Amino acid sequence: MRTLILAATTAAFALASPVAAQSQQERLDARYDRALAAGYKALMLCSAIAIAERNGTTRTPESVAQWELAGIQVPLDRIVGELPFEIIRHPSEQIAHVAVQWADDMPARFASHIPGRGCHAEPVGAQVPSARMAPVVPSARGSAEFLDDDRSLKPVDAAFESEAYGAGARTTAVMVVRRRMIEAERHAPGFDRNTPQRTWSVAKSIAATLIGAAVQRGEADVTDSAGLGESGADPRRAITIDHLLRMASGRYSDTPGNRTDPLYWGGATVDEVALDWPLIAAPGRTYRYANNDTLAAIAAIKPTLASHPPGEFFAKLGMNHTVAEADWQGGYILSSQVWTTARDLALFGQIYLDDGVLNGTRILPEGWAEYVSTPSGPQPEGPFGYGAGFWLMNKSEGVPADTFAAFGNRGQYVVIVPSRNVVIVRRGEDPVGSRFDIAAFTRDVLATLEP
Repeated sequence: MRTLILAATTAAFALASPVAAQSQQERLDARYDRALAAGYKALMLCSAIAIAERNGTTRTPESVAQWELAGIQVPLDRIVGELPFEIIRHPSEQIAHVAVQWADDMPARFASHIPGRGCHAEPVGAQVPSARMAPVVPSARGSAEFLDDDRSLKPVDAAFESEAYGAGARTTAVMVVRRRMIEAERHAPGFDRNTPQRTWSVAKSIAATLIGAAVQRGEADVTDSAGLGESGADPRRAITIDHLLRMASGRYSDTPGNRTDPLYWGGATVDEVALDWPLIAAPGRTYRYANNDTLAAIAAIKPTLASHPPGEFFAKLGMNHTVAEADWQGGYILSSQVWTTARDLALFGQIYLDDGVLNGTRILPEGWAEYVSTPSGPQPEGPFGYGAGFWLMNKSEGVPADTFAAFGNRGQYVVIVPSRNVVIVRRGEDPVGSRFDIAAFTRDVLATLEP
């Protein structure tokens, strides 16, 4: 095994000595934050580099530090830069795992790479990387059907060259497709059409689509109970898959958006952290955006994913540069942890313009696009509505009322406009506090295209 050491050996591994005024809880919180920051860094380095290499392109640690590890949430942003790391490769040169040191009395935090499955965070305290999931043989690859008429569009250029759509926003890729024709495709320096990025919550819309595929196969029904709770007497059994897709489960979540740091960066599993939250409202009565609802919806179809994994669906669509990652026990983290490219996301949007029909074969139920884009029950406050796993842009001035979209953290957007036969993809690494104005961008892009 070859080890590539990329951290400065003079970096301090130990926790900073707590000042006398710190309480025990503050010291525990500071230690926990370092453990999470190390997991964040290990996973981002592992996924960004390993999946880029899978796709036939490259990322460097310096590039990941500049984009994925910059402008992240506090307090992790103050910690990640100081943590030393190693990238360990197999003799074949494939990444085996990434190790990040965070405390002098604990093992490094590890993110392990499984070919075909991306990377996963090992639990805090794991001594050595696990080999709990067998490598997956990639499915046969599909082929994209877009024609190329790439040209310069003023709004696309502005998204890269100015702050017209948000102060501090950092665009990495834009793709505009109309009637299967690429109208514009552009990437930031250091990125190309094969460079994957984390989808963040765009994965929720991918999750809704995978559920749709299970419905089409006759293996799921959105009106069925999601199976939450310990027995049939548990009132959470009344929560359906539809409730979960619409963020209307009625379950408690501890923070807005339901931060799932123990799962994302701490090495916990979906089963441990996402399925046990109690009810505080009757299902279907309240809207509460929560990662745990999407995770529970996917858990409800978990038996079908063994024979029909996400990679199989991606291959059908020609999304050959997309990887859905899992926790260290194999539970898919489809609330956030998918890595993909702008072109693959355009293919994802196109299947909705085609109402779930691919090359003459129906892979999503008839009317599924209408289902995911139709509001039902409680709605969020703010400028956007919510359907079933997708956001609605029916309140956005200058945007067709039938527009719906997948939104993700740090500026990930897939906008689907059925009435104009258009898909708009914007990728970014926007720092905390900066927001790309996707409604204005969509309006301006559509205005440049002939009706």
